[in-house]
Amino acid sequence: MEILRRYLIGIALGFIAAFVLPFDNSQWSAVLSFVTEIIVRIGRYTLMPLLFFSGINAIRRLRSEKFLARTSILTFAAIVASSILLALLGFISIVIVHKFPHIPITTERANEIASLDIQDLLRTIFPHSAFASLDNGAFLLPAFVFAMIIGAGCCIHQSNLKPMLTWLDCANELFYNISAVFVELFSVGIFFLMCLWTVQFKNLIKSGVFLPLILMLCIEFIVVVGLIYPLIIKLTCRNGKPLKILYASIVPFLIAFFSGDTNLALSSEIRMGNENLGIKQRTSGFSFPLFSIFARGGSALVIIISFVMILHSYSDLHIELSSLLYISATALGLSFLLGGIPVGGTFTALTILCTMYGRGMENGFLLFKPAAAIIGSFAALFDAATAMFGCYIIAYNTKTLETQRT
Repeated sequence: MEILRRYLIGIALGFIAAFVLPFDNSQWSAVLSFVTEIIVRIGRYTLMPLLFFSGINAIRRLRSEKFLARTSILTFAAIVASSILLALLGFISIVIVHKFPHIPITTERANEIASLDIQDLLRTIFPHSAFASLDNGAFLLPAFVFAMIIGAGCCIHQSNLKPMLTWLDCANELFYNISAVFVELFSVGIFFLMCLWTVQFKNLIKSGVFLPLILMLCIEFIVVVGLIYPLIIKLTCRNGKPLKILYASIVPFLIAFFSGDTNLALSSEIRMGNENLGIKQRTSGFSFPLFSIFARGGSALVIIISFVMILHSYSDLHIELSSLLYISATALGLSFLLGGIPVGGTFTALTILCTMYGRGMENGFLLFKPAAAIIGSFAALFDAATAMFGCYIIAYNTKTLETQRT
């Protein structure tokens, strides 16, 4: 796969540049941060129109073919099941691993505590104007809901809407093609993402404090994509091909991990799902966005482990099972509310969990402030894997794979 080769070259060059160029200098570091921010903005540039028009097309076709209910049930079942599974894996990890390294306690106090306003999230889904839903480049749900409404409307008196339906199909194809070009061009942008990530990672590794956490998350990711998800594929898809899914997922994995951005990886997930796995656009345009918005089980897993590390840093006392269950359940619940925070959502949820837990832990999240970007990277990586494997299962069981009869 030519695109994968270009991404790997960009990552290799970015890794080398992080050691060769003087990014320890504040001016160089500021320039790198600014350029990376611009690259990420460019990567997201066509995401909203792609999501909007592919969502309209997906809803219209699924509703016309009477597959909308089945696809919806399977999608939300997969989102909930995968989130519970990853949270359970995080819970099992902290039960098995009795000793965690102590993170040096900081005397710093937070000036402002992050929060999630559920009422505000609901207001955002339904702004005063439907067109305002296309303004929010971070929270994709308002635009997707608007697309669902238009897609459903297109199924009424279709004979009167033929010119509009033709235009919508063309717009969908146009923005898919433009997005595909941007995914290819991002193989250059990944160089800057890799530079910034490596600089942050170098500084983190020097302390050695978070190395056990990083090793644990690496092992758990290997277990998830190498054992658990392939086993689920074998159980749910009779002729499923886990290795093919894994190979097609490499580019989304790279983008998700080195950016820590669940939205940024979405365009590549849709493209690789369509072109490498044969997932038809009526399914990819519906399921992939919902996974990106709601399937944040990777954040739940990382939050559970991180919070227990914070607890062990404050005290060597044994943590009761009831407390572990509370931590796991709260992290799981928070993960479903992170759709509006594609970058940094994991650290935000960790902050909220510390506040909710209380008992002198209100500022405990500050211990993980140096590792905020890295834990976000791992969370996004788990979530990208969930989206790729999950959407394949949905497409297989709704017979919307190109290799299947429809």
